Amino acid sequence: MHAGKRYSLSEFIRWTRRDIYRLTILAIIPTVLYHYFKLTFLSISWVPIALLGTAISFIIGFKNNASYSRLWEARQIYGGIINSSRAFGVMIRDFLASTDKKDEVTPIFYRHFAWLTALRFQLREPRAWENMTEPSNVEYARLYHIAERTDKLEDILSQYLPEDELQYILKKKNRATQIMALQSAHINKLVADGVLSELHLQQLQMAITAFYEHQGRAERIKNFPYPRNFSSIATIMLNLFVVLVPYGLLNEFNKLGNGTLIEGYSIWLNIPFAILLTWVFDTLDTVGESSSNPFEGSSNDVPITNISRTIEIDMRDMLDEENLPQPIIAENSILM
Repeated sequence: MHAGKRYSLSEFIRWTRRDIYRLTILAIIPTVLYHYFKLTFLSISWVPIALLGTAISFIIGFKNNASYSRLWEARQIYGGIINSSRAFGVMIRDFLASTDKKDEVTPIFYRHFAWLTALRFQLREPRAWENMTEPSNVEYARLYHIAERTDKLEDILSQYLPEDELQYILKKKNRATQIMALQSAHINKLVADGVLSELHLQQLQMAITAFYEHQGRAERIKNFPYPRNFSSIATIMLNLFVVLVPYGLLNEFNKLGNGTLIEGYSIWLNIPFAILLTWVFDTLDTVGESSSNPFEGSSNDVPITNISRTIEIDMRDMLDEENLPQPIIAENSILM
């Protein structure tokens, strides 16, 4: 997540410079052929290109709206995890406060930290349709640190789980799910031992169900991409538009200089204006694409590492611990 005021124009240009190089070549070729080789037949009517541009505007607008919806839903999911975690922590602490099993609070809290950790590691796993392998995103990712790419899950979980639970969890495919299952088993054991009542069990199981719901919603976004048919047709039509724009502007800029001091030279204005027009469309599409996978590790992700750390700090504070972990801070205005 960008935690600054805004992306600067220079950042956008640097991020999309490879596209700018491509758009420049596509604009130069027809202009040179038209001017120097007199291939005037290359000029085509601007009207159909403008109509195509209108259609693409609607498609890109639809795509960006859908991408933003996915991003915002992902943020709402983690907002729900924050609220549910705080409520769960307070219930566990207070329900066990009047019993002789106060020492059971810490293992339950730490198991919850393990669940947060396993979930964020699972959500950062790459998928074939994600965009983090694009050269521009690979380059931009050097500006910030993605903990799930460099840290080892086993090392972090070992801070929260006893050895037997750690070895059990590491053998599982969906580790977050199994950690929460251990949480449920622990709570049920406390009820069976008479430490907690059936009413307590009902409330705590509702909290665990809420965590599973949050996890399932996050996994749905992670494992189901923006539909490939919509994405593919948008890319195909955009590329067609980008190629045709310089040809559609040739005659317009050639006529612009008739009877003026720039007659014969106005054709060269085709290059910068074609680049500008196609860059706007291309960048809008790229922005939408980069927001459609909110857990992939891009600079536009939901900051799940930071949120998980915030929850851990809040819950450890409930335990009156003194050596609280430090909050995750933004690197170059990017918060992960």
